[in-house]
Amino acid sequence: MDSSKPTNVRWYVFVAVLALCTVNYFDRAVISLCMPVMAKDLQFGPQIIGVIFSSFFWGYTLMQIPIGWISDRVRPGKLLVSSGILWGVIQMLTGFISSAQVFMFLRALLGMSESPMYPAGSKLQSVWLPSTERGRGAALLAAGSDVGIALGGPIVVLFLAWLGGWRGALIGAGVLTIIVVLACYKVMISDPNTSPSVNKTEREYINNAMAEEYEVSQKERIASGKIVVSPMEYIKSRNFWAMCLGFYCVDALYYGLMTWGPLYLSHTQHLNIMSVGGAIFIIYAVAVAGALSGGYCTDKWRLRGVNVNTVMRKSLTILGVIIAASMYLVSGVTTAYIAIILLSIAMFCLKWSFSIYWSTPAAVSQRKDVGTVAGGMNFIGNIAGVVTPICVGLIVGATGSYFWALMMFVGFGLGGCLFPWFLDYSKKIGS
Repeated sequence: MDSSKPTNVRWYVFVAVLALCTVNYFDRAVISLCMPVMAKDLQFGPQIIGVIFSSFFWGYTLMQIPIGWISDRVRPGKLLVSSGILWGVIQMLTGFISSAQVFMFLRALLGMSESPMYPAGSKLQSVWLPSTERGRGAALLAAGSDVGIALGGPIVVLFLAWLGGWRGALIGAGVLTIIVVLACYKVMISDPNTSPSVNKTEREYINNAMAEEYEVSQKERIASGKIVVSPMEYIKSRNFWAMCLGFYCVDALYYGLMTWGPLYLSHTQHLNIMSVGGAIFIIYAVAVAGALSGGYCTDKWRLRGVNVNTVMRKSLTILGVIIAASMYLVSGVTTAYIAIILLSIAMFCLKWSFSIYWSTPAAVSQRKDVGTVAGGMNFIGNIAGVVTPICVGLIVGATGSYFWALMMFVGFGLGGCLFPWFLDYSKKIGS
């Protein structure tokens, strides 16, 4: 284990993160994919559907800052594994619902149980990855959401057929989650200094890179007499709010499309449940490519010596313009094929944006605060998860059309262009 060639355990950890995030989003998306059948069976209207979609984010958003604080104080891998078992059980219980009220309650509990995924995943970047590898680490974290939704389409169709309808599909999703989480247990429970699989060369590589990254910031804080960065310094920081507001825009787009996308395709393009499942697979398979290629390209661009602000700001601006243009064009689409192509383009760019944003907390925070800052960012971003599905439901219910909902998405795309220009990626808050 002490050979000169470094092991690559850090990447096994992030492949496990990819797997956990995959089942995390499969559990979130299975409701959206089953909703056309559930709504007919339980007689839910657009307004109620919007509130049901939103209810997941009540618990999820509420827990982001507390769970980020916890992620900084316990091993984030262990936190992810234990929460994964819990959300699998709650997903199974959802298969027994018979009323909108119980449905909302269980969705809120599911949101609470899934809340560690991104704060703990972001914290793992500051534990395992040097700064020049975090674009790829964040890409694996971001890609899991799309792998989960892409695979969710065909898997849910199979579960619906094999397991007796939407109830069996929800129970099956919970069982699948528990199996995947248990498979990831061994690789997730250690850190670079305690894992028996990490050899001396990889351990020194990680520890030396971390020491170099945080040494300058620490010296500056000691020189200024600020040994500890207070929560108020983060709250007052322009960096923190530029990061959070930009992330709010991309989250609003993502959750709006994740929750209402299947219904949009079903209602406006007249696709049946099997066709919707195929369309979702295509859209989110393209999104996986966006997340992975985005993280890779971002790291490569930085390794060429290009200023980090140039890389991040220009990337997010170009991506935001393409997203906004795609959403505008979708509003006038009359064929399913064109709608799927435009949604795929938007999702490709959106997930590239996510891979950038999920590398940001580790870039701008002190190491001991990364989980908390990531939780704060995700808290602000997931307010969009609470609000956006309800807004779309109200718009569609009032107008009978998705046009103004899509125009709202255009606005979020343009917001994603603006806020990165107020963010200094080269400076840690409190330094």
